[in-house]
Amino acid sequence: MIVSHKHKFIYLKTMKTASSSMEIALSQLLGPDDIITPARPDLQSQREQGVGGQNYRLDHAEVPKRSLWRRIMGRPERYYHPTVGYYEHMPGWRARLYLGEDIWNSYYKFAFERNPWDRQVSFYFYKTRGKDSPPTFDQFLKNKTKAYVGNYDIYAIDGEIAVDFVGLYENVDQDFSKALKEIGIKKKISLPMANVLNTKNARGYRQHFTDETRDMMAQWYSRDISAFGYKF
Repeated sequence: MIVSHKHKFIYLKTMKTASSSMEIALSQLLGPDDIITPARPDLQSQREQGVGGQNYRLDHAEVPKRSLWRRIMGRPERYYHPTVGYYEHMPGWRARLYLGEDIWNSYYKFAFERNPWDRQVSFYFYKTRGKDSPPTFDQFLKNKTKAYVGNYDIYAIDGEIAVDFVGLYENVDQDFSKALKEIGIKKKISLPMANVLNTKNARGYRQHFTDETRDMMAQWYSRDISAFGYKF
C-alpha cells in the first residue's frame, strides 16, 4: 500500500495483480513524508530507486493492539499485520479511517484486479511454492479460508467500489500508465518484473479447473465477475 501526500494518491495493493511491481515503480515518486508499507525482504532489495517501508507505523486509537498471548510469548511483530498501522494488503475502509475523510476524498485512489480464475491459479502456485509435497489444486481449494483471494474487499467499502479507478491486470501497462496520467505524472515509469513465478504454459489457467471448481470460483468471486465482466 502507498499513500503519497506529495502527489496526492492512494494505491491499494491487491493480490496477484502485479502489485509488487507497481509498488517498486511507484516508490520512485515518493517523498520523505509519504507512506509505503514494507515488502518481503527479497522484494525490498528491488526498490533500488525508491524506499523500503516508510512511515507505516501509526499511533491511532483504531489500530488493533497485539494480542496478550503474543506479547507474553514474545512473538515478533509482523509488518504485514494490522497492529503495525498501515500494512501490505490493507482494505480501503481502514485506510479511510486512518487517513481521515479529507485526504480520502481528495486524493486519487486506485487498485488493480485480475480474472478470478487466472488469479486463483497464480495464488495457488504462490502459496505452495517451495513445498516438497504440495496439495493438488483441488485440495487447495477445499480450504476456502486459505484459498480465498479477497481483492474486492480491498478496493470496495460496504460492497461498493470506493476507488477512482480499478485497472485490469490483463491491460496492466496501459492501465498503469492511465493511473499515472490521472495522478499528474508526466514521465514514463515502466513496471519491473517482481514476484513472478514461472507457471505459464500453452494451455493456460483453464486446465487446472473441473466443472465443479470452475463454478465454485464463480460463486466465490461473483462480485468481481459482475463488476468487470470476467469470463472463464
